[in-house]
Amino acid sequence: MLPFWLSIGLLSLVQAALVAAPKPPSRTLLTRLQSSWWALVLPLSIVVVVSAIALESASARFLTYLALVAVPPLAAAALAWLMRGGRPPLALAVIPLFAIAWARQEALSGETAALALSALACVSLGWLIACVVPPRWLKLGIYVMAAIDAWLIASNLLQEPNAVLNAAAPAADLPRLQYASFGSAVMGFGDLFIAATLGAVLASDRRLQLQGAALAAVICPAFDLLFFFVDQTPATVPIALTLAAVELLQRARAG
Repeated sequence: MLPFWLSIGLLSLVQAALVAAPKPPSRTLLTRLQSSWWALVLPLSIVVVVSAIALESASARFLTYLALVAVPPLAAAALAWLMRGGRPPLALAVIPLFAIAWARQEALSGETAALALSALACVSLGWLIACVVPPRWLKLGIYVMAAIDAWLIASNLLQEPNAVLNAAAPAADLPRLQYASFGSAVMGFGDLFIAATLGAVLASDRRLQLQGAALAAVICPAFDLLFFFVDQTPATVPIALTLAAVELLQRARAG
């Protein structure tokens, strides 16, 4: 098994790659659904899941089946249309990725395939939410999500529900796509989702998006150094810090 420092470092680089991945959102595609209230999806994705599992552990099994059903088509949509370089024929790659994730669950190849599916699904989710939420509200949603994540971990309210969710498995040894596992490290689905959402927010300016990805490639692994002192960190926070750094650089240039 890969050592933890390498495993978590690679997961952090996946977050950075997700910042660079989404295409610019279409502001006209889902006009009727546009509302700043959709920004609440980001923080609520943590609050609702943690609360549901804390109240009823069986809800974790529902979430693993929800991920099993939703992730492959969302990943296919990203490969076909919603990520940079996407083309419809690439959507077929979801089939071998799912097969490998299923057949080789305990191997690094299976973990890589499952991680790819979950990450690609987050590209689609990030793109969709960026289509219906004004950028300034979506940025606020990113900050609030990171703050709630940090508070839940500091209060020891996240660890137990998170462990229950990660342990939940669908029947027939089908792959668990409700979280990201690579080597000896684990990252939540929301940690990938927030990174892809930031990428979608910045995607209308390709230079700014790549700058955000480069900053994330530094900030996310650097944030992992906290593992020398604590057992669990909020991986949403370095994405929020990346957004803050991008905004500070924009203001400096404007000044």
